[in-house]
Amino acid sequence: MASGIMIQGKWTTDFNKQNQSGKFNETPTTFRDRVTADGVSGFKAEAGRYHLYVSLGCPWAHRTLIMRELKGLNNAISVSIADLILGDQGWRFSDSVNHAQYLPEIYLKANPKYTGRVTVPVLWDKQTQTIVNNESREIMRMFDVEFAELATQKVDLYPPDLQQKIDETIDAIYLPINAGVYRAGFATDQTAYEEAVTELFESLDRWETTLSQQRYLCGSSLTEADICMFATLYRFDSVYHGHFKCNLRRIIDYPNLWNYLKDLYQRPEFKATCNLDYIKRGYYMSMTDINPNRIVPKGPIIDFDERHDRHRLSDRTLSSV
Repeated sequence: MASGIMIQGKWTTDFNKQNQSGKFNETPTTFRDRVTADGVSGFKAEAGRYHLYVSLGCPWAHRTLIMRELKGLNNAISVSIADLILGDQGWRFSDSVNHAQYLPEIYLKANPKYTGRVTVPVLWDKQTQTIVNNESREIMRMFDVEFAELATQKVDLYPPDLQQKIDETIDAIYLPINAGVYRAGFATDQTAYEEAVTELFESLDRWETTLSQQRYLCGSSLTEADICMFATLYRFDSVYHGHFKCNLRRIIDYPNLWNYLKDLYQRPEFKATCNLDYIKRGYYMSMTDINPNRIVPKGPIIDFDERHDRHRLSDRTLSSV
């Protein structure tokens, strides 16, 4: 989610995310350096060196928080959490690392002539005083693989025997599901909206069938792909179904997807990163283009702690490193 964009170091909210066809366009992330275990990249995985900027509302930032919890990297990687409402000046933080008030200040510190989106998550290097990466999938992978020696939870969510399948699955769910809800919600043309919603629910239907036969997206092991799916499913019935008009069905209407979602949520590491009130208020109060009165709905009432049935399927739990 982004309220503005930086052009040659100047912050502006005067920009258009849609093209002439009414479709939502997502601008690519630009900071793509990598932290590596051996430091050959110039950024070595070290405890206390890196800082993560996130919003609890953003599903892409949520991915990185879940991975940080699952790997037990809380003490190794510090974090700043944004205020819940995304304002005209971008995400606002109580920031003890760079002593900034708004996220654009962090981007400007990394590159005074920066042009591009100003989004979370952001992985900041305290040593070189710059942004390492602002691509959630890559940050998540670095936490999983490159920070493994610093992790207190010795689990592997990208095991060698499943790596190709995990990458293919993350690719497969990205456009129709992870980005699909935004493509529907920000469409300004009926055809573009219907195209996005159709692809979204066709994909959900396919995964409903897959999850009738296996516990997780890639089989019997929890992987990075499940984190990517969870962040969208968790917000779906409370936000995307109404706010983004993704209302053909709810996740609770899918027996396997709903029980899968509860299974993941009830893991302490997932639950610790979830704040549904923050998420709902963040979406409904920040996106005034589609909710100008900032009214936050009372419902729906969802019991994520309700008993699930996923134990009926085989589970290798978390793959050990």
